[in-house]
Amino acid sequence: MTAPEDMTVTNFGPLLALVGTWEGHGGVDFSYHHEEKEVGDTSYFERVSFSTFGPVDNGSQHLYGLDYRMAAWRSTELDQDPFHTEIGYWLHDPETKQIMRCFMVPRGTVVIAGGTCEADATSFDMTAKLGSETYGVLQNKYLAGNASTVEYTSSITLGDNEWSYETDTVLQMAVQEELLHHTDRNTLQRVAD
Repeated sequence: MTAPEDMTVTNFGPLLALVGTWEGHGGVDFSYHHEEKEVGDTSYFERVSFSTFGPVDNGSQHLYGLDYRMAAWRSTELDQDPFHTEIGYWLHDPETKQIMRCFMVPRGTVVIAGGTCEADATSFDMTAKLGSETYGVLQNKYLAGNASTVEYTSSITLGDNEWSYETDTVLQMAVQEELLHHTDRNTLQRVAD
C-alpha cells in the first residue's frame, strides 16, 4: 500500500494522473478479421482502472506503480463478454526516468514496454520488441507461428480528466507476407477517483 506522503509526481511521474477509473466510447481497433479474411476497423467501448502501489525495491531501484485492469467491448456487443482484456502494471523508476507498461492478454502474450520521460511529462512513448532482453514480447507457440508480435509501441497523452493513447502492434501473420500494423486508439474520461 502506498503511503500518502509517497503519492507525489516525483515518485509516480506522469502515472499519478492516471489513478482512478476511466471509460472511452470512441475506440477504434484496426486489425485482421478472421471471419471476413480481411483487415478492418472495429469501434469499441473501454473501461480501465488504475490503483497505486509501491515502492517496490529491487536492490537500489525503487519502482512506483499502478495495478491496472482493462476491458473492451465492441460497440455493437456491449451486452456480451469483452473482446479484449488486459491485466498488468504501469511502473515509474524516478531515478532513471524510465516508464514501463507490463501486461498480459489472455491470448497468451506478455509485453513489457518501456521508455524515458520526465516526471512532469504530459506525453510519453513506450516500445517493446520481440527478442529484446529488456523491453520485449513473449508469446505462446501458436501465436509465434501464426500471428507473431514483432514490435509494440504505445503513445500516451495526458489531459485534464482525460487521457488518450495510440498503440501499434506489428504482427507477422501466417495469412499474409507483409507485416500487419494492428492499431488501437481511444480517448478516456475519468468516471471515478
